[in-house]
Amino acid sequence: MAEVSHRAINHIDKKPEKKVENATIRAATNDRSKTLRALLAFAALILAGQALAANEIDAKVEAALAAESRPEADRERDWNREPLETLNFFGLKDNLRVLELLPGGGWYTRVLAPVLADNGTLYVALGTGRVEERVLTQPGFDKVVALETSDNVHRPKGSRYYVLDDFDFGVSDLDMVLTFRNLHNFDAASRARMNQQVFNALKSGGLYGIVDHTKRHMESENPENRRRIDPVLVIKEMLDQGFEFVDYSDLHYRADDELEYELHRRSVSGNTDRFTMLFRKP
Repeated sequence: MAEVSHRAINHIDKKPEKKVENATIRAATNDRSKTLRALLAFAALILAGQALAANEIDAKVEAALAAESRPEADRERDWNREPLETLNFFGLKDNLRVLELLPGGGWYTRVLAPVLADNGTLYVALGTGRVEERVLTQPGFDKVVALETSDNVHRPKGSRYYVLDDFDFGVSDLDMVLTFRNLHNFDAASRARMNQQVFNALKSGGLYGIVDHTKRHMESENPENRRRIDPVLVIKEMLDQGFEFVDYSDLHYRADDELEYELHRRSVSGNTDRFTMLFRKP
């Protein structure tokens, strides 16, 4: 009887300890759950804010791509040039001061100008004759600023490359400079001259985005690679000018371009492998 009573007493004595232990565990679990929920909510808020900021730019780019005034020939290249993804990679925002180099017929000018129209500024420079005549005279492009320089872009008779005279953009503290499939057209001295002026025109922290047709590393010049350039050479030249290498993207990598033929060849025309790189002025 005494033994039973002793067991009963021991059993009764242990119950409060068990209850306290369980309560402590529950409290700790609840605290961890609350902390986790708070962290998840905070992370979701940050992601939502980032998504909203990105969506604001995305919506403007998509609206520019869908504009009725945009030529059908431009639209046909959207799938290949992937402008939205490319501009997001470069970090485009709608309040930046951006310079587009060698805009050609204005394919990217028609996309960039509407995005920057309200809060930023788009400049174009070097070889701007066609874009000034065909694009900047149209409604909605009156805010684009065409910079007059003494560059005198020309191709000497019999030369493989175009050349540039000494020039100055005449602007400073730019946030971003972009050029699409142009560096390959110039000789080394002219590329150095151009890139030095880009460096001078950018503010500290300003970005330089480049897309161009890929050439095999250290391949000798031949008729089939005139409109290609070695990406490793481009990186070296940018570092020599004082730029920092920021990042690269494989957006325009094309596995079926063997880097063997000139761009007009049927096997690669409109589907060349292109490197996409971003540099920054310290």
